[in-house]
Amino acid sequence: MQILPTKMTSLPIPRPPSEDAIAAPGCWTQLNIGNASAEDEQFLLRAFRSFSEAAGSLERSYAQLRTEVQTLRLELEDRNRKLAESLEENCAMRAHLDCILEGLPCGVLVVSPDGRISRMNPEAFRLLEEQQNLDEPDKIVALSPAVASLLTSARMQGSEQEARISGRGAVRWVAARYAPLADQAAVYILRDISERKRLEETESRTRRDQALAEMCAMLAHEIRNPLASLELFAGLLAESPQKDCCRQWIGHVQSGLRTLSATVNNVLRFHSQPEPEMTGVDLGELLRWTRDFLAPLAFQSDITLSLQESPVGIRFAADRHGLEQVLLNLVLNSIRAMPSGGWIELAGRKVSSGAAVEVMVTDNGPGIGAEDLASVFEPGFTTRRGHSGLGLAVCHKIVEQHGGAIAVESSPERGTRFRVTVPLALHRERRNS
Repeated sequence: MQILPTKMTSLPIPRPPSEDAIAAPGCWTQLNIGNASAEDEQFLLRAFRSFSEAAGSLERSYAQLRTEVQTLRLELEDRNRKLAESLEENCAMRAHLDCILEGLPCGVLVVSPDGRISRMNPEAFRLLEEQQNLDEPDKIVALSPAVASLLTSARMQGSEQEARISGRGAVRWVAARYAPLADQAAVYILRDISERKRLEETESRTRRDQALAEMCAMLAHEIRNPLASLELFAGLLAESPQKDCCRQWIGHVQSGLRTLSATVNNVLRFHSQPEPEMTGVDLGELLRWTRDFLAPLAFQSDITLSLQESPVGIRFAADRHGLEQVLLNLVLNSIRAMPSGGWIELAGRKVSSGAAVEVMVTDNGPGIGAEDLASVFEPGFTTRRGHSGLGLAVCHKIVEQHGGAIAVESSPERGTRFRVTVPLALHRERRNS
């Protein structure tokens, strides 16, 4: 509050007449009326003199008072100016701190001594998704039980606590840390740790998957050795003289063993990912071996497996066992899609002006739905129960290791066709290196 000095008006003070004026004839004629004595005149003169001295002293005091008031007014104006500057600086500092508080990547929640929420920054509102008071934007109506429990735990434990908070938008993980203030209030620092939790869950799931893959690879490796022996013995039995019924049973055994062998090889190749061993491969021999190896299985399903084109003299660099696995998986996929019979054709040729070879596996089955075409090569994808969904994923991985490509065309009217393309240039590059 600024004190303003009151304006004081200087009034004329009457001065007593001088002795000469008193002695002058005619001036005090009226005073002398009534036979005034000389003593009275002297007394009156002294009274006027005292009054005159008092008036002069009063005037000097008034002048000194005005000087002091002026000094106080200047001091007050200086203090008011400094106070205004300090208030302006405080407002600027408060606005600066508010900007920092609103821009913090973590949530800040301030609790007053009586337990009420007195301040929350925007990040805290986002993390907690609490209901905001429209009349008081810095305050909220209430805390959810999950949030209240988290804050209580952080205050009681004295360390950062974590909790899973279910809001209106999504479920997130929030970490809270408690810090007391000097006036018995408290501040809580909130952090969104949802991404970290997701990474931890992903890492844990990856470790589990890796352990499962190692176990599957180990089991598949252990199964493959006796399985190879069973295939050999079944082949010897098939070549020996047997009755027709026995030959039919042996054929079933061979078909089952070959299907099981393909599944075991899929598991091994998908989880262990061996490097391809490049050798010279004859395309015609590869297609004929595929037809002969899977002919018994196709016959059992009343499916005609034929070689449409038998290319001669086309050789290229490839992993023979890897491409055999690709063709086995593609043909088995077609056989499983046609339990009521049908036909499957194998074909191979040079493409792209002789720069690559192309192998095609075509069937007249029910086809693949348009919504599933983009997912057929993903691991685990299958439309049939009891299958691992690794066959086409393994095909995709093996073809990629050869620097080639695999594609699928399908429709309910025309069936399905898989195209596998492997570059011939890879053979020349490896040979030159």
